[in-house]
Amino acid sequence: MNIIRLSTAGSVDDGKSTFIGRLLYDTQSIPKDKIENIKKVSAKRGNGEIDLSLITDGLTAERDQGITIDVAHIYFATKKRKYIIADTPGHVEYTRNMITGASNAQVFIILIDARKGIVEQTKRHLFIASLMQIKEIIFVINKMDLVDFKEENYLEILKEIEVLQDKFDLNKRNLSYFPISAKLGDNLARLSENTPWYKGKTVIEHLESIKNFTEQNQDFRFDVQYVIRPQQDGFHDYRAYAGKVLSGSIAVGDQIKVQSTGQTTTIKAIHRYKDQLLKAEKGDAVAIELEADIDISRGDLLTETNGELIGQKRINSKICWLNKSELNPAQKYLFKQGAFTTQIKVDSVTNQLDFDALEFVPNPMRTQVNSISEVVLKSASPLYMDRYIDNPSNGAFILIDIYTNATVAVGFKS
Repeated sequence: MNIIRLSTAGSVDDGKSTFIGRLLYDTQSIPKDKIENIKKVSAKRGNGEIDLSLITDGLTAERDQGITIDVAHIYFATKKRKYIIADTPGHVEYTRNMITGASNAQVFIILIDARKGIVEQTKRHLFIASLMQIKEIIFVINKMDLVDFKEENYLEILKEIEVLQDKFDLNKRNLSYFPISAKLGDNLARLSENTPWYKGKTVIEHLESIKNFTEQNQDFRFDVQYVIRPQQDGFHDYRAYAGKVLSGSIAVGDQIKVQSTGQTTTIKAIHRYKDQLLKAEKGDAVAIELEADIDISRGDLLTETNGELIGQKRINSKICWLNKSELNPAQKYLFKQGAFTTQIKVDSVTNQLDFDALEFVPNPMRTQVNSISEVVLKSASPLYMDRYIDNPSNGAFILIDIYTNATVAVGFKS
């Protein structure tokens, strides 16, 4: 049973909490005692039916404010597969939370109120989906019950989305659309009699039908996290390199290259715990044994011999600033990508996103929390990275404050 990672986004009162609650409720992913408690709370509040938003709005502070202020990871399953939802806040002041939640997402679900259509916050969510290179976007037109399930309302919103396709590179992504009522359950787990004009799948049927997310034609990238040298009886000469296959695949007998030194050798064996494998693919955590004894350390990047990267000490990238303290151009930060770390300076901030115009404007005065900026980074050591658009697994990084150890930014190589 494979796992699909989802990220949800919606504007205020689009019904995101109810939508997620309905997914959990209809897939029977909630314990019975919790359901009974929610029914009691709903009755106490005078609701005629169960308030499914209470399933996800678990914190008193969130209920009092009527908003979600952090990223919550929610799990549910159908008979065919498992899902992890990164439930992110929709407000522009929580952009850092949205990017954090969307960073590992394979599917981006955007809720739209059937009464309001596309709003400014919807465009911001689309911008972030485009920035994060998310290939599968699901538009959920919610609250169809409040527009009497009229097809014309649904079609009008689809026209509005079509107008945005070029601006947000939507033509390069898999798009799907669903007219639903999260409150009543229409077209989530069951097709609704209220929308006889809708001939598509339910939301859950669509989620179950999404093909496995395997990046095609990506080069092999392996992040060395640990050098294994037991130095025990029977293992005097044993040396292997433990880490994760970031992209592509590798097999016993293939030639590999250490990017930092340029040395090459052949894969002798691939181990996963007690098993010996013939091949390792993206996402596999394995230990690789090599034919030749060459110099490899934690943080090194292994590639195929024909997948060479040029080490750069100066790179262009986009960063989302996460910290409440502003970016200090005079300060050095720790650059971390997988197991690799080095010191960097932000050499210049060339442009910054204007959240109203959804365009980058030049020469920003300050880089504050939630800002998205185009920057030039100057590194103490060569960086062996792909462009994020070409290979997200080897194109993303974080910046850490060397004095506080706080993660201050997440970045993507341009």
